[in-house]
Amino acid sequence: MQVTGIKTYLFQPPDAKTACFLKVDTDEGIFGWGEAYTLTGREQTLERLVQDLGAYLIGRDPFQIKHFMHAMWRDLSIKRGGFDLYCALSGLEIALWDIVGKALGQPVYNLLGGACRERLRVYGQPSGPRGDGSLEDLARRAKHTVESGHTAIKFDPFPGAWRMIVDKSVERTAIERVRTVREAVGPDVDVLIEVHRRLAPMHAVRVAQAIEQYQPFWYEEPTPAEDIAATAYVRTKTTIPIVLGEALSTRAEFREVFERQAADIINPDICLVGGLLEMRDIASAAETYSVALAPHGNNSTTIGLAASLQVAACVPNFLIMEYPVAWEPYAKEISVTPLLPTNGVIPLPTGPGLGLELDEAALAKYPYQGGRRRALATPADEWP
Repeated sequence: MQVTGIKTYLFQPPDAKTACFLKVDTDEGIFGWGEAYTLTGREQTLERLVQDLGAYLIGRDPFQIKHFMHAMWRDLSIKRGGFDLYCALSGLEIALWDIVGKALGQPVYNLLGGACRERLRVYGQPSGPRGDGSLEDLARRAKHTVESGHTAIKFDPFPGAWRMIVDKSVERTAIERVRTVREAVGPDVDVLIEVHRRLAPMHAVRVAQAIEQYQPFWYEEPTPAEDIAATAYVRTKTTIPIVLGEALSTRAEFREVFERQAADIINPDICLVGGLLEMRDIASAAETYSVALAPHGNNSTTIGLAASLQVAACVPNFLIMEYPVAWEPYAKEISVTPLLPTNGVIPLPTGPGLGLELDEAALAKYPYQGGRRRALATPADEWP
């Protein structure tokens, strides 16, 4: 079997993140689907990189996944390949595994050691129509997610600009929002706190200690991803489990996380970290440090979700994974058999490969129309 071609699809729904899907074809008629992590404003750059890197696969055996990825890391990345390179290669790697699984008539998890579980727990985000952003609106949207069947919900309670040094009003607002969600969903729903790598340690610690009374399930990326020592410090100052990893790629970048004991849980994104095998290897390394795996998925819309489920199925230290609630209507449109949660869990897929196919005609419904502009994380009038 040989790879014969690569097709890419930039899919831009009107009110959700643009996705980059890719299809790898072979001379035996077997094809594989992949998905690469996208950044707003860089979608076309990523698509071109997928096409350029995919050209190295033409005429090659799709089973030689490790060789291809190793060659790409060593020949192209030099010291650090950059975000787009990792995203593009992740998408291609995922598609190759889909081909291999289909060729062998097996789910990918059976090729990575076999399933450890039959159901995979997921968490959602506040959902339903957006209102005025008040505490009442937040409570309503949190309840909507729980009423739709989720048993765990994640949200970012911090207001305003994304900056490391904030005043105490930002801390107070975040604490009040956590209290609001906990009271809205009750004691039995897990509440996951997202911080998006935005705080200096002094703020991260104060907020963490203040919200411990609301029993968060975790505290995700409280400090900048490039300062793993800071996250390790925050971990020593709170009883809330610390999560780290959605902005990291490859085993090399996770090594310091483990060595510094910076996290209780890691949340790599399969569409960025290097694909299925890289995530499986990172999860295995995490297991030796008693660290759990909780795959990031807000940017892994359908194929990424399917790929993450394959890895989550076969690692003993899987905890929970993200389900992109906002993307669900579009997942239903473009997926032949969408992977949907019931009562907060997704059943183990049993089909060959990733267990998910996309409808190419449906992908044409929302073609890429150009990058959407958004405000800078820190507006100019708020710069120090």
